[in-house]
Formats: sequence, structure tokens, C-alpha cells
Amino acid sequence: MEKLYYTIGEVAGILGENVSLVRFWSDSFPKLLCPKRNAKGNRMYTAEDVETFRRIHFLVRVCGMTLEGAYRKLLQDRDKVGQAARMMELLLEVRSELEEARKNL
Repeated sequence: MEKLYYTIGEVAGILGENVSLVRFWSDSFPKLLCPKRNAKGNRMYTAEDVETFRRIHFLVRVCGMTLEGAYRKLLQDRDKVGQAARMMELLLEVRSELEEARKNL
């Protein structure tokens, strides 16, 4: 069962990044990310927002794009970026499984 909302700390944990960086990205991509606020004022992100963060992470960290370039790319080809990010995740999983199998030989 998937959660309805994720805290900023949970999103940071999923991405393997700092909370401050996730907050900065959230502020830098206002058309793509608009978190809800709980009674305390904390940001709460949906599963779709988490996917958007994964795409941002892929473009900025893996592809080495600037925030401005990543923003334009996401506005133009959001689905294409999502497919490429999922492919990279799968390839990294396969690589780690192969490395684990090699250790066990």
C-alpha cells in the first residue's frame, strides 16, 4: 500500500539527498512541485511529487544538468525523462545484483 503523503525527510531518504537540497529543489521548481502543508506548516508531498523529485535527481545528479536546464527539460519532455530515470534505476539494480553474485562465486 502506497502512502498518500510523504514528509520532506522521507523524500530526502528516498533520493539519498539532504533535506535542505530537497527543500531547495521544491522552491526551484514551482510549476512542477506544489506541496501541501499540514497543520504545523510542514511540507507534504504526493507520490507524483516524489516521482518528479526522482526525475529532477536524475537530470541534475546523473546527467549533470543545471537546475534551469532540468526545469526546461521537464516542462518539455516530462514522460521521456521519467522513462530514462526508471531505466537507470533498473540498470543500477541489475549491476548491484551482478556484483553481489560475483562476490558469492
